[in-house]
Order: sequence, then structure tokens, then C-alpha cells
Amino acid sequence: MIFIAMKVHITILWITILLLSVSCMQTDLCQLSISKENSISNGDKTIEFFKLINENGMSVKVTNYAASLTDVSVPDKQGNFEHVVLGFDSLKNYLGKHPKFGATIGRFANRIRNAEFSLNGQTYHLEKNNKGHSIHGGTHGFNRQIFDTDTFYTVKDTAIVVFKYRSTHQEGGFPGNLDISIAYKLTNHNEIILEYTAVTDKPTVVNFTNHSYFNLTGCKAPVLSHIYMIRADSITLADSIGIPTGELMSVTGTEYDYTSALSAEMRIKKMGKGYDINYKLNKSSDSPELAAIVVEPISGRVLKAYTTEPGMQFYIPNSNMDYLTGHGGRIYGEYYGFCLEMQHFPNSPNIPQFPTTSLFPGNTYRQTTVYKFETLSE
Repeated sequence: MIFIAMKVHITILWITILLLSVSCMQTDLCQLSISKENSISNGDKTIEFFKLINENGMSVKVTNYAASLTDVSVPDKQGNFEHVVLGFDSLKNYLGKHPKFGATIGRFANRIRNAEFSLNGQTYHLEKNNKGHSIHGGTHGFNRQIFDTDTFYTVKDTAIVVFKYRSTHQEGGFPGNLDISIAYKLTNHNEIILEYTAVTDKPTVVNFTNHSYFNLTGCKAPVLSHIYMIRADSITLADSIGIPTGELMSVTGTEYDYTSALSAEMRIKKMGKGYDINYKLNKSSDSPELAAIVVEPISGRVLKAYTTEPGMQFYIPNSNMDYLTGHGGRIYGEYYGFCLEMQHFPNSPNIPQFPTTSLFPGNTYRQTTVYKFETLSE
């Protein structure tokens, strides 16, 4: 009887080991890790891929090209892992045409009216790359720059990679040599933490964000049936081309009201277009606070977004992305992604009542944004 019991015990042990092995193969590794995946040369620069994995099997890929978040793989409520950001498997594809998938945006996220602003009594003229205005730092903004890889390592429950870039004086028309650092962190709590810092040698303006397109279906369907909740009672009212006028408008009774969790589908069908609007977040401090929650009911995936920033650009483009072949050979389509772009308000340098985006020598710009993934209970 003892022998039989031992055999049963050994059999159960081997089954357990086998199941754990299968689980580890499905999630690559069952422990916190970070590794350099591959690289390509671009002129005298090297473009690199890094893969971060936590103990839950969640994985994240980043590249020093545009300091981009290229891939996020998380489980649904059944434990099935799928890609939940739009992107490419090949580094070369990021050099081609695409809508800034996962890129770090700067020097100034979003729009500046007439591509000019005044600071300390001097007027600066920027590149006009959007109908006579400036957007996202110009045609050679951060989304087209190769950052330096500063370091990558694991510590306690977090895998970290840090990218750095020097934006030289007058790049895009912006004053000052600006040194920016962005750290991507993946924790064992299924959090992606983005930490930005920057310093300058001349007075300037800065506004950084991340341009990831999320799709909690596993990038298999449009994001219209996602359920959205945004912690904001007002938007920065914008003109016909999306530039804030300086006024705040209450979202109550409008298609911008997501103070209660709602699907975007009926509203977008009624409007005949997607969303591209800046929300003034309900924040009480400069520390990271909850900005938005997005739920995909079928998969059960949940994204909670936190930020130190006063605003968030909510973006669901209606442009058809079927010219792009994404992760795993998947063809993207219309309304296939949503962006939660944490930022200061667009056109802030020209609107004194908006929170300032000025940065002066001796001071340090800091921003923290957190994207946390969960699943609904059965």
C-alpha cells in the first residue's frame, strides 16, 4: 500500500511539473526577466528590441526607436494570452508608414496654434506640419528618433529598461538642448510604468506622451464595444481642427461624458467619427491618480490608467488601418485601437490659464503614467 501511495504521489508530482512546464512554455518564462531580443543597423545607429516578462507570464516589448512600446501580451479571463496593443513583429516595419504605434511623443505632444509661442518675451517659430500648425514636435519629432539605451535590469519585482535622447537646440524650432530619459517598467502586479524626466539649458516648453493603440480583444476586432470610464467632468473645448480655444466645457449631457462606464459604439455611429479630444482630469494632486478604466466584456480584460498629468487625449481614430500587417500577421481595420495619451493640455504655451508647460534651466520635468492590466471575475 505504501508503494502504491508513493507511485500515486510521484505520478501527481510529474503531472504537476508537466502542467507547470506547459504553462511556462506558453508564457516564455515563469519568472521576472528582461532580455535583448534582436537589433538592426540604421546608419550609424543601432535599433534594439527588449522583452520584459513578469512572474505572471505577462510580457512587454520595447525598442529604442522612438522609445516605443511595441507589444503587450496579457491573459483574458480564461488565461489565454494575446497582444493588446497594435504594433509589428519586425523592427524594420517601425521605420515605415504607420500612425506612431507605441511611440514616445515630443517635444510637444499634440498641437500648438500657428506653430509659434512666446516665452520670456521671445517668440519661437516651429515647424508647420499640421495645416499651418505644429503637432507632435514636427516631422522629426521623438517618434522619428533613435534613442540611446541607457540601461536594462531587474530589481525586486520589476523589470526596467531606460532610454535617453538629447533633443538639440532649435530641433523642430524648440529652444534649448533638452535631455530626456524614459524608463519602461514592468511589475509583477501587471503594471507598465512609464517614467519621464527631462532637463534643459534654455527656457523651453515640453509635453511628452505615449502613443500606444490599445485593443483588449486581442487586436481581433474594433474597440467600439469596449466599455469606457474617464474620470473627467470637462474637456478643453477645441476648434474645428482640434486646437483648444482656452475654454473648458462640461461633458454633462454630451457625447464626451464617460463619467459612468459606457460603450462608445452608439455615440461614434451618431457622430459619424471617432474621438480626438483632451479631457481635464479630475485630479487632486501631482501624484499618479486614476484617469480611466476600459473593459472588454467578452475577453474580460481590464485596463486601468493612472497619471501625474492634468490631461488625457482620448483618441479613437476612424481611419482604416488595413494597409498594416501587425502582430502575428493580423490585418488591422477601422476603429481598431484607442489611445489614452496622458499629457498637459494642447496649445498650452499660448493659453496662460492652462497648467504651464514651461521648463527652465535648473528644474526637472517629471511625469509618471501607469497602465495596469486586470481581468474580470467569472
